[in-house]
Amino acid sequence: MDSARGQREEFGRWWQTRTSEKKEGPTAMIVGSLLTLMAFLLAVTMAMASDRFDTRRHIVLAEANAIGTLYLRAGYLPEPAASRLRELIRMYAPLRIATNELAEVREGITRSVEIHARLWSIAEALARSQPDSDVLALFIASLNEVIDLHLTRVTAGLFARVPETILVLLLVGSLLTLTMVGYNAGLGGRRSPLAAGMLSVTLGAVITLVVDLDRPRGGFLVVNQQPLLDLVQQIGQRPAADPAE
Repeated sequence: MDSARGQREEFGRWWQTRTSEKKEGPTAMIVGSLLTLMAFLLAVTMAMASDRFDTRRHIVLAEANAIGTLYLRAGYLPEPAASRLRELIRMYAPLRIATNELAEVREGITRSVEIHARLWSIAEALARSQPDSDVLALFIASLNEVIDLHLTRVTAGLFARVPETILVLLLVGSLLTLTMVGYNAGLGGRRSPLAAGMLSVTLGAVITLVVDLDRPRGGFLVVNQQPLLDLVQQIGQRPAADPAE
């Protein structure tokens, strides 16, 4: 980075020497405009990434609460349906704990959808035999909420990203801005390695933070899964074997 910046400054000095009879032009104004534009773009992108990160964090808590409520309400239903439902929910909860491996995440999504179908099948059978049950209505409402949160979380975790076009624009804009800063320093004959280095480090750090917030399955910032971990511990994680039908 320092070598490239030095080359840009040398080019600026060479260009000024070669065209000494010409005016420098509005280079400083262009540099100031580029820095302002980059600051605005970084602020907007950071807001987008942090908003998506915060949304994912809230969905994890909402899903843990919804699964816990579903588990409690299943206990009000008649046997043997109550036990079968609770066993399925114990299998379901660990699947909602996200990992850094995309293959494991996709497998968990597939198995979650399968358990949704089994839970709904049992609820349908109970609804036919007890169409006027208020307790069953509460359970079905909770089951609906769990299924809806599953889809919301999948969408937020896998598809709600900062557009790649904006990230590319950030990288290109940063490169162009640093180039113009070095060129302007060469024209003025005033080199400031400390200022240029701080600018480079700051731009790189902010862009890295934006990408880290936008990809929560890895990196320094990850969505805390503690609410789901606490739920699994509370209701008890069931072994891999399916409950008896």
